[in-house]
Amino acid sequence: MRPDIKICGLRTPEAVDRAAERGASHIGFIFFDKSPRNIEPDIAGVLADRVRGRVKSVAVTVDADNDELDEIIALMRPDILQFHGHESPERLLTVKAVTGLPIMKAFSIRDADDLRRIEPYIGIADRFLFDAKPPAGSNLPGGNGVTFDWRLLRSLDDSVEYMLSGGLNKANIAEALRETGARAIDVSSGVESAPGIKDLQMMDEFFAAVAEASRAQPVSGSVK
Repeated sequence: MRPDIKICGLRTPEAVDRAAERGASHIGFIFFDKSPRNIEPDIAGVLADRVRGRVKSVAVTVDADNDELDEIIALMRPDILQFHGHESPERLLTVKAVTGLPIMKAFSIRDADDLRRIEPYIGIADRFLFDAKPPAGSNLPGGNGVTFDWRLLRSLDDSVEYMLSGGLNKANIAEALRETGARAIDVSSGVESAPGIKDLQMMDEFFAAVAEASRAQPVSGSVK
């Protein structure tokens, strides 16, 4: 089985349509001023509406306050909230209680200690996203196009639902799936011709590479 695929950092109708056509399970919209993929909530809502009911939309935020979340939820109507900052377990519990939306919590991974940081969030986050730690000089928590040691994920209990992220592209996705058995993957810079610019051909090539890798390395389960 092919893993679930999230295309993140979308900003154009063409990219949203292509993601849906190729069978993406999730599309992500980034609300972070420093990101080249930043988008306004009203525009994200229009784009999400193009595929609503067919593809799950994810609102990606970084330490957003209540007012910011309220605006995003009202204008975009996301299916999932993704938190990519320093949000505490208590913060996530509060957001879940108020919004009723499922939550994905992102963690930047470099070593085993980083992976252990998820423990207080187990049972609170509906799923995790594992990205690579940003390289020196980057002010972006994700979308940096770098990978981490995927073998670290072998220590996880099978019950931990996660999306694999960080530097995935058509050239390394087969190895990533082989090493992790990931049931869901997230790609952003790996299908871009320049930061924030999704390339439709690169998207096609990535989906084709995932399909080929999945035939060689069956992946079971899915992120709900």
